[in-house]
Amino acid sequence: MSEDEEVSRSKSQRLSRRTLMRLGLLAIPATQVPLGFVHEAAAQGTKLGANLIGKLEGAEVVTDPALIPKTFKEAPQLAELVKAGKLPPVQERIGQDPLVVKPLREIGKYGGTWRRGFTGPFDTSNGHRVAQNDKLLYWDYTGTKLVPNIARAWEVSPDGKITTLQLRRGMKWSDGHPFTADDFVFWFQDVYNNKDLVPTPLSVMTIGGKPIAIEKIDATTIRFVSPEPYYALPTVLASVWGIGHHARWGRAALGGFAPAHYLKQFHPKYASKDDLAKKVTELNFDSWVTMFKNRNDACRNVDLPVVTPWKTTSPLTTPTWILERNPYSVWVDTDGNQLPYIDRIRMTLGENLEVINLRAIAGEYDSQARHIDISKLPVLLENQKKGGYRVYLDPSDQGADVGLFCNQSYEKDPEIARWLSSREFRIALSHGIDRAQINETFLLGLGQTGSAAPGERTLYYPGPEYKTLHTGYDVKKANEMLDKLGLSKKDSEGYRLRADGKGRLRLALTTYLGFLPFTKIAEMMTEQWKKVGIRGEVQEMERGAATKRVQTNEHQIYFETQWGADNIYGHFPFVFPADEGSPMGPLYGLWYASAGAQGKTPPARMRELMDKYRKSFSVKDAERTKMAKDVWKIALDEMWMIPIVCGSPASQGVRVIKTNMGNIPERLWNSAVSDNPHVAHTETWYFKS
Repeated sequence: MSEDEEVSRSKSQRLSRRTLMRLGLLAIPATQVPLGFVHEAAAQGTKLGANLIGKLEGAEVVTDPALIPKTFKEAPQLAELVKAGKLPPVQERIGQDPLVVKPLREIGKYGGTWRRGFTGPFDTSNGHRVAQNDKLLYWDYTGTKLVPNIARAWEVSPDGKITTLQLRRGMKWSDGHPFTADDFVFWFQDVYNNKDLVPTPLSVMTIGGKPIAIEKIDATTIRFVSPEPYYALPTVLASVWGIGHHARWGRAALGGFAPAHYLKQFHPKYASKDDLAKKVTELNFDSWVTMFKNRNDACRNVDLPVVTPWKTTSPLTTPTWILERNPYSVWVDTDGNQLPYIDRIRMTLGENLEVINLRAIAGEYDSQARHIDISKLPVLLENQKKGGYRVYLDPSDQGADVGLFCNQSYEKDPEIARWLSSREFRIALSHGIDRAQINETFLLGLGQTGSAAPGERTLYYPGPEYKTLHTGYDVKKANEMLDKLGLSKKDSEGYRLRADGKGRLRLALTTYLGFLPFTKIAEMMTEQWKKVGIRGEVQEMERGAATKRVQTNEHQIYFETQWGADNIYGHFPFVFPADEGSPMGPLYGLWYASAGAQGKTPPARMRELMDKYRKSFSVKDAERTKMAKDVWKIALDEMWMIPIVCGSPASQGVRVIKTNMGNIPERLWNSAVSDNPHVAHTETWYFKS
């Protein structure tokens, strides 16, 4: 550990002792938190929160040719390398079609190290979200308008079967090698179509169950050719796919493009059997497939060429994950300054989430939202001046921050399966939840207690009547519904008995350590369910083990955030089971993903939703928006996922930012689709001093 890290750790430990009593309140079981404290904290949080939520704003991509700079400048250290003959001039490095960004407030200045915290080798999104924007297309800061990114332009044919992308002329990988259509052809022919690397086709690379293809037109033009209309492809490319080498699909060799000049040495089509075997041994892998995927991982392989504003120079497998400016970055500001302004991003390992929060409170991070605990908000605010930072709140626009994903394909216990698959039973459970108490206790009253409908400003908001559907706290109604279902018999403690005569009805609730205190929320909810005679039993698991339970269809109810549901074409659609990993029903998800070839046939209402969703990819924007709203209406009415609290800043929406950082938005679009904060074009952020 370096001297700087020792000092940082010492400060965090001292702060922990000073604030132990205050933060220790969070360790008290939820059912034992004094009611007065709950109301006081909620009132304080709500009042403060209203002052911390600003207007949605951000930098903007410039597409008007008249506003493209004619001359260019660069960071001083790069200018020195050019002068020494170690780098080509900046004009040659960025090419003829730079990606021009108008900064939010002002032209910045070069220099500085952005300090952040991360939790270890599995915290890959920490870097992807802040620094590694390599999607082909993207959204503007509102999340409602598509804009160019790595690709400079796109066009969909009138029949919807051909989507043409124009790449940036003269663009280069971070090692100076040309970035061209050949990198897409290599990925499609030699990576995606290699069954060892990609045994199962990507759903986004099919339409109507049929595969699409990528073709090269010339060095800077590619096209996606579909057997059926695929009008939604640009939306998909801006949201979940066409993502290079940082996000999950990209690291798994599914990113849509790859540096052929570098990766061919790890591929059996281009490397000899002996050379490949030697590399596998030298790099300590068990096969060429695992080696290839590791070499394609921009978080772990510092040698991999990338096209992002920064690139990894010290991998996330070390205690200090470092990313430094890419000298071949195509991003420039409206004055012609090559971006990013900030030299490097330095993320230091936090032994646990408490350490990361204590460091943030102490002012040791320049910008951090990931892993910041919303319950620390009063302490963060108290220490703003001392820590030299400001707190911002970004309420989420995506589904539920905390939801009960009811396993619709559960089979292990037929009695439990019967009730989980009953719409009336799920709605009764929902009416037995006092969401206001949970919101006040764990989110300082900053969440919404209605349905999981996406935010009103989003593209697919289904209408005000769906905002509170089936979510009112009504113990009497819940009891009446459960009695009517045939669950009227109770034991001596008031818990309902199974209809098959095998004792008390028990629901298993699986939780893990997430961005919110799922386990404590579950424990409070089970106390509330006593009033409707439902016995909930909470089991917290390590996230990997919990995920395994979902994948093997063994869970009953799973606590999770409804990631990216504000744009159901962007993230895995968390409104219905879409793949074998869906906590709403993995066997139904497998059926959907395999077009009925595998898994278990879903019930009629779910099939109706799936059919509507699948068909919506083939229609034009206006009709697709209408169909997406209909998908939401079905999902909200069926309540396969019972929402607990929504629309809060709890998931990556509590930003702690040093006051000397410039071009910081008052509010960010907070979503798994936006990958905030890089939707704000972090390459334009800078240090004022």
